[in-house]
Formats: sequence, structure tokens, C-alpha cells
Amino acid sequence: MTIASLETRAAHVFLATLRIVSGALFLAHGLVKVAGFPASAQPGQQALLSLFGIGGLIEVVTGALLIVGFLTRPAAFIASGQMAVAYWMFHAPASIYPAVNGGDGAILFCFVFLYLAVAGAGAFSLDALINRVSSTQSPQLGHVAWKS
Repeated sequence: MTIASLETRAAHVFLATLRIVSGALFLAHGLVKVAGFPASAQPGQQALLSLFGIGGLIEVVTGALLIVGFLTRPAAFIASGQMAVAYWMFHAPASIYPAVNGGDGAILFCFVFLYLAVAGAGAFSLDALINRVSSTQSPQLGHVAWKS
């Protein structure tokens, strides 16, 4: 095994770690809004058809998809967009400085998810498993296997 192959393998593992941890944190933020869990967390449970409720649903669904690594690219792209909207709608009007307006997390989530949308799922993902299975089958006319 060469140094280059070790580096490639390590990069996929660390990419997966970033995906799983950021997905779990995003899911946790969504659970506060959708289920009110944990009870003491802010902003607490929201009406599902409110702006915060819809945001919570997006966070729960995309967070869960990112954890398991299924539809990683579209889920990460949607999550990134949601965080960009959240920053500009709720944080930026208070102040231009993220340390003042509390938008550090939204900015960080936005760019981590944007990176995942470009880089893909990495190791330990359903996307990788599906791609591996589809690449071992004989190619069919019109069949496209997306790389994650």
C-alpha cells in the first residue's frame, strides 16, 4: 500500500466523519423545532407550517440523509441553501458581524454542506454502497451510475 492510497483512504474516512457529525448536529437542531427535544433548547417546538417549522423539517430530513449518506449531494445542497437563507433573513439584519449577530453556526453549516454537495458522501455511506453495487452489475442501455 502506497502513501498516496493511504492518503486517499484517510480522506474518504475523514470526509465521512465530517458528513456524519455535521448531519447529526443538523438533525439535533431540527428536532428542537419539530419535536421540542430537548425540552430546554431554544427556540423550542414550532408550528410545522411556520417558517421555523418548515426549517426544522428540512433540518431533520437532510440531517438524517447526511448521517446515513443517502442522496448526500442534493441533501447537502438543500441544507446549505437553507443555512444561507437563515443567515441573511435572521442573523445579518441584526449586525454585519457574525460574532455579534450569532450567525457563526449558520455560516459554518452553509459552507460545510456546500463542500459536501461538491465532494460527495465519502466512506460509510449508502451512496457509496449503491454505486459499488451498480458498478459491479453489467451496464444497461441508458443506465448512469453517479459517483459520490
